[in-house]
Amino acid sequence: MRYYLYLSDAKLDMLFEQIPQKLLPRLVTEAKVDLKVVSFSVQRAQSEMSRYDRLEVVEAFLEREYDVGWMTEPAFWFRGESGLRVSGADGAGGPVLMTGTDSEPVVVLIGSAHHVMGGEQPSPELGRVGHSWLPSLHRLLQNARPGNTGSLDDRGTLRDSLAFAQQATGPAMWCEFLARQLMRGTVTQEGRTREVVIGTPLYVAMCDEIRGP
Repeated sequence: MRYYLYLSDAKLDMLFEQIPQKLLPRLVTEAKVDLKVVSFSVQRAQSEMSRYDRLEVVEAFLEREYDVGWMTEPAFWFRGESGLRVSGADGAGGPVLMTGTDSEPVVVLIGSAHHVMGGEQPSPELGRVGHSWLPSLHRLLQNARPGNTGSLDDRGTLRDSLAFAQQATGPAMWCEFLARQLMRGTVTQEGRTREVVIGTPLYVAMCDEIRGP
């Protein structure tokens, strides 16, 4: 079993609803979801399956149809493990940033704070705003560094993301994750070149293996 820290219901619903109906029975079987009837529509499955059942089916679909790689590989969907520090999870309607500098590459994951497990939900009148894209990351980085007028180009975003990750405070939790890549590249800093991968997570969970500091 996974101990989830973050699970994006928005991504889960979006991806699940795109699964071809003819593939659903096979994916349910591959994911070992306990359903009595497999000849059903995607809409019916959406209502009858738990969020964790649907996650298992979506993972099975991604593994089947896409080249899901490790975080060191240039794949659109990637898995990984890293010691992550969480920033910006205080406001229900804002972004959350999970960064890991203890691994190679440096990992920067951006999502919405209301998908943090046990987190505060935004009020209905405010609605839900998604933050799983690069413009939201750019605004977060600008707010974190007053006076930063960097552009939205790849190099500036990678450089600022690395600087933010290196300055993040608090305990690092060793986590596993599945994420959609948004950007990847290298940054040279004081003569050292580091690779940075930016993604938006479908889920983040604590690793079963305990890592030391």
